Amino acid sequence: MSYPYLSDVIKAYIGYDLPLPLATFGLLVALATLAAGACMKVEMRRLYQAGRLGLAWRRSKGKDGVAVLIEKPPQDIVPDLTIAVLIAGVVGARVFHIFEHLDSFAAAPWDMIFSRSGLSIFGGLIFGTLTGMVFVKRWNLSPRPLLDAAAGAMMLGYGIGRIGCQISGDGDWGGPANMALKPDWLPTWAWAQTYDHNIYGELIAAPGVYPTPIYETLMAFACFALLWALRKHPFKTGWLFSVYLLLAGLERLLIEQIRVNPVLDFAGIHATQAEMIAVTLIVCGLLGLALLSRRATREAAVVASL
Repeated sequence: MSYPYLSDVIKAYIGYDLPLPLATFGLLVALATLAAGACMKVEMRRLYQAGRLGLAWRRSKGKDGVAVLIEKPPQDIVPDLTIAVLIAGVVGARVFHIFEHLDSFAAAPWDMIFSRSGLSIFGGLIFGTLTGMVFVKRWNLSPRPLLDAAAGAMMLGYGIGRIGCQISGDGDWGGPANMALKPDWLPTWAWAQTYDHNIYGELIAAPGVYPTPIYETLMAFACFALLWALRKHPFKTGWLFSVYLLLAGLERLLIEQIRVNPVLDFAGIHATQAEMIAVTLIVCGLLGLALLSRRATREAAVVASL
């Protein structure tokens, strides 16, 4: 069963039919944003106190037109950074989804632009990361420590966001489930679901499709736990973000094997957009690990342990 709006949840579990047209996916995205921001703020504070991040600063004009220097601890820019990344992420997610469905966009462009569903997580990731880099540059902060601080936060936010996909039934499910392969110990709902009353209004024949948002949530939380455990690593700055890229790419490449997405033909390569981006992330992650898997200087290693 899917619950596209908060009113659907209340009616199903309490019985009251209240006019609350708040999309459950949007609410979970908001929760994911808050959780990711809080996580990143904690890690940025740690890095700042350990001396691995300096003050954030930029020049601005005062009311009298005289240039003034604004300085603040780096963790204090997280709220503004989070908002900027969220907006850019939503735009990027929509743009990449349109690229995956150009035929539908050509037929009804405004419907796709303002649709309540249809977002590409990798589009959000790419646009959000680029916007974050511009924001960090504006505050004259070193990007690599910020990327390390963001690694766990991004994975945590991803996992919470996928809960929103599952609850609302926004189309991120997998292909038809093969019940012959289901382990006896696994509940049926964890192997196949029909997503009744999903936000698309699509009817899915029994026994259903693979509930891939559940699998992605579990994998994302496991990856977050690993990244959080590794955050005090002794290696060079940027190593943790390389681990994130590798994990994010592997997770998505695996889940694409049971999802149904448009297959694109690019330079003779037949793959989904997500598969292409996932492989790119894996390669970038492996390259980063190869370049940065060397211990930092003795002083930096001591600081990292704090």
